Amino acid sequence: MKFILGTFTVIEVLGIPKNLGSTVDRKKRILLQNLPGALRAYGKSLQYGSCAVIVVVDLDDRDCTSFKSELLTILNACNPKPNTLFRIAIEEGEAWLLGDRAAVQTAYPQAKTRVLNSYIQDSICGTWEKLADAIHPGGAESIKKQGWPSAGQAKCEWARKIAPYMNVEANQSQSFKVFRDGVRRLAGLPVT
Repeated sequence: MKFILGTFTVIEVLGIPKNLGSTVDRKKRILLQNLPGALRAYGKSLQYGSCAVIVVVDLDDRDCTSFKSELLTILNACNPKPNTLFRIAIEEGEAWLLGDRAAVQTAYPQAKTRVLNSYIQDSICGTWEKLADAIHPGGAESIKKQGWPSAGQAKCEWARKIAPYMNVEANQSQSFKVFRDGVRRLAGLPVT
């Protein structure tokens, strides 16, 4: 089943501080610095349409409940508040790709089944490294040795190659299912 929900814009923001109220390197505070202003602006500009803001972030090793609470605090400070959906990938976005092992194996027929089978869905275990070890020549260590921006480039390539084969109904990632169902609710579609 394929459907188009309308138009959308994707804005990639890298570097989320572990504690949104902390003082960390300015480059790593970009979400904290830009998200409140962006949500306020969207609250004012999107109030007359059936629009929504969807924010997807990696959990990394944060506490999910307190992290979502911090994000909601930012949203609740907006007046008016935009229709906003926060979704958190547990541990990283690569967990969503690993949630459909058939898609991984279709995109990467030489994927190491042993490594894929050793992954515990939505666990805090070095998810991107696990995917790299399954599909990338030389695994995660090879990518890490190449230095910046190799990891980000590899992750983008994996997403581009695996996502077209993903079965959103069969994905085993609970955090992906929460994302999928949230988007469906926003679109007025039934949640299965």
